[in-house]
Amino acid sequence: MMEKILIIDDDEGIQFFLGELLRKKGYQTEVAISAETALSKVEKDAFSLILLDVRLPGMSGVDAIRRLRELEPQAPIIIMTAYGTKETALQAIQQGAYDFFTKPIKVDELLCVLRRALEKRQLQLEIAALEERLKKRYEFENIIGSSGPMQEVFAMVRKVAVTDSSVIIYGESGTGKELIAQAIHANSPRGNKPFVKLNCVAIPEGLLESELFGHEKGAFTGAVTQKIGKFELANEGTIFLDEIGDMTLATQSKILRVLQEREFERVGGTKTIKVDVRIIAATNKDLKKAVEDKQFREDLYFRLNVVPIQLPPLRERKEDIPPLVEHFLKEASLKVKKEIKSISKDALEVLTEYNWPGNVRELENCIERAAVITEGEFIAKESLPLYLTGPEEARPISQEAGISLDESLAAMEKKLILEALSQAGGIQVKAARLLGITERSLWHRIKKFDIKIPGHSG
Repeated sequence: MMEKILIIDDDEGIQFFLGELLRKKGYQTEVAISAETALSKVEKDAFSLILLDVRLPGMSGVDAIRRLRELEPQAPIIIMTAYGTKETALQAIQQGAYDFFTKPIKVDELLCVLRRALEKRQLQLEIAALEERLKKRYEFENIIGSSGPMQEVFAMVRKVAVTDSSVIIYGESGTGKELIAQAIHANSPRGNKPFVKLNCVAIPEGLLESELFGHEKGAFTGAVTQKIGKFELANEGTIFLDEIGDMTLATQSKILRVLQEREFERVGGTKTIKVDVRIIAATNKDLKKAVEDKQFREDLYFRLNVVPIQLPPLRERKEDIPPLVEHFLKEASLKVKKEIKSISKDALEVLTEYNWPGNVRELENCIERAAVITEGEFIAKESLPLYLTGPEEARPISQEAGISLDESLAAMEKKLILEALSQAGGIQVKAARLLGITERSLWHRIKKFDIKIPGHSG
């Protein structure tokens, strides 16, 4: 869309000159001979940028800046005058003008300033749109879950979001603990402040303290520069500590101090740093039992466990599977650049009957994989992973079966390979794609299990 620029100047020569110049450069233009006329135009139309003369009949250009900013807050205002002084320039900038230059107009200078201003405006619009999308994503209404257990979760999240209380989110891997944490933060008074996350399992124990609290240059071998830690980055916002149940007792004691004293020192530093941070933690462990087993500090447990939220596994809210499938299918279609409209009834039945040990994350991965395999507009049962659709004997067996784990896994693996080869008509490239492994990896397994492929020797 063509950028539209409003020129406010009572000099008809300047109006004509700027209008012709900017139109030749691909911009739309409108003119106004006074601030009052300009305000009337801005009330009725949208402008990308405003060129504003200081000396105007009636209201001055500087006095008009505030009203123009109220009506068109995203449009940069560039002041121009033949009577420019440093005081006028400073006053205009303080009122919200983007830049200032004097007449006679230097064309290259004007076009350069104008281009930078429009680029800045575009960036601000993109940032605003991104922030709006993120905020909308973490509104409770946009987290999929109409089942009774999830409605109970949402009710608790709504209550705790408006407070500053510490929260622990319990749930199996893949249930969406981080999504709930983000929703709490986004709907809290801290929502426009940082949300900083850290997976306590993903960081080696020797580096975890540095990640949390930062370090000074030379604090240890390899510390060649100062590092700002997660707590410092999250100041005035929220820090999300995922898998906190795996944190060592030594690090737990340091977290406790931050909760109690709201202060810490960087590793290797002596300066005490004050912070105001809300902590949301998550774990797939039973922290109460961990306290009893002396694996988690009791005092930290009670500090964090002010508001516990238990996320149900997907197998306990199966009525949420169809809307989740629909949502993930839309996302996967965009990601793999295919127009996939829906999923077949028998494929949806398979997905609904499965118990999903990996929960929502496993379901999301399954739908994306099916979207990659699918060649038509609908996901059929055959596009689903073989561990969902394969013969019963190829599915995970009960622990009471009385055979070793290695034997059961080998039997399952061989059955799945045979089923994939059958579906692929003996073509190993297609079979490997169905199994989600490389062709080389499939070849090694075929050799391992001495599988004979019709039409192939050796």
